[in-house]
This record gives sequence, C-alpha cells and structure tokens, in this order.
Amino acid sequence: MEICHISDTHRQHLRLDIPKCDMLIHSGDSDINSLFELKDFIKWFSSLNIEDCIYVAGNHDFFIEKNYNFCKNFFEENNIIYLQNDLVKIKGLRIYGSPTTPTFYNWAFMYSRGEQIAEEWRRIPDNLDILITHGPPNGILDLTRRSLEHAGCEELLKKVQLTKPSYHLFGHIHEGYGRYETEDTIFLNSAMVCDRYEEIRKPQVFTINER
Repeated sequence: MEICHISDTHRQHLRLDIPKCDMLIHSGDSDINSLFELKDFIKWFSSLNIEDCIYVAGNHDFFIEKNYNFCKNFFEENNIIYLQNDLVKIKGLRIYGSPTTPTFYNWAFMYSRGEQIAEEWRRIPDNLDILITHGPPNGILDLTRRSLEHAGCEELLKKVQLTKPSYHLFGHIHEGYGRYETEDTIFLNSAMVCDRYEEIRKPQVFTINER
C-alpha cells in the first residue's frame, strides 16, 4: 500500500502536487478557523479521489477544537476519517491519531509539558502500524531555526520508545521536514510549508504492507 503524508498546509493546499497513492494522511494545520475554511478544505481533500483519507487536527485548527462533533461528522459525510485520540483499522493496519501538542502561546489542542500531556499520551495503544500526531517527539525532526531548540514533546518521545509504532507521522515544526529512522520506528515530518510559509515541499510517500 502506498501512503502519502502531508502536514501544515496552512491554506496553501491548492498548491500541492499530491502523487498517486492508496491512502493520504494529513497531520494537521490546514488552518481551519471557520465553517467556510472547513468546507473549502474538505472540498479539496475529497476531490483527490483517494480511497482512504485521514485528517488529524493541528494547533491552528481552532474551529475543529471548538466544534468537534460537527466537524467529525462533516469529515465523515465526505468520506474522510477524522482522528482525535482515536484508533482506526484500515485494511488490517492499526492507525492512531492525536492533535495534542505541548503548550506554546494560546493555540488549539495544547497541554502543559509534564504530567498533563503525559496523561494524553497514555491513550496511545500498543502494536500500532502508524501513529499520527500533529507535533514531533523531542529530539526528532523538531529543531527550530530561530531558537535552535528541540521543540518536540519529551513525554511523547517516551511513549513512542515504549510502544514502538512502525511509523510515526507528524509536522508542526516546519523546519524539521524530513525522515529519520531508528531500529523500531520510521519518523516523517511532512510540513509542507517552510518556517516563512513560502516554500512548498513535496509530500512524503512510503510503502507498507496490508495485514
């Protein structure tokens, strides 16, 4: 199965060149802040005619945070799976998605570092084929350009090291775009825009066997 991963499109989705794939996963920050923006994004997302599409919200998706039930139903009515701390099985693959990120200013879906966010990560189940989060684990594809700090979540790193998903997909830190592999997990940061929101990058595609 060919899976395409994108993230952090920030209202520039029409500029993307989505390759042929069996599944498209977006890990948040399309900037859905109104019903109009929700409809505009879903119109594009569903028009791609990809068999399985998954969306996980990001810290810029305030409308989804405030209108969870409405947005989830609207995604599903358009044949898009919306995951908010949910597990789904597609063609035998176990996929879990969460919009949670550590607190930074007053954005959406944020929790304080330490025990508060660790409680959120305890929801992540074992034996995952794909883990989708909006933000990265600490120290992996999370280096910021301006502060030269690793902005990823320490508690998420602990959980990933414990559960060992085959793939961990995220974005959030635009400068961290790329791929990183360990013995247990392949990590993809697929932020589509750079930190200045100018450059449009290529989606990342990987192959995984159906179960």
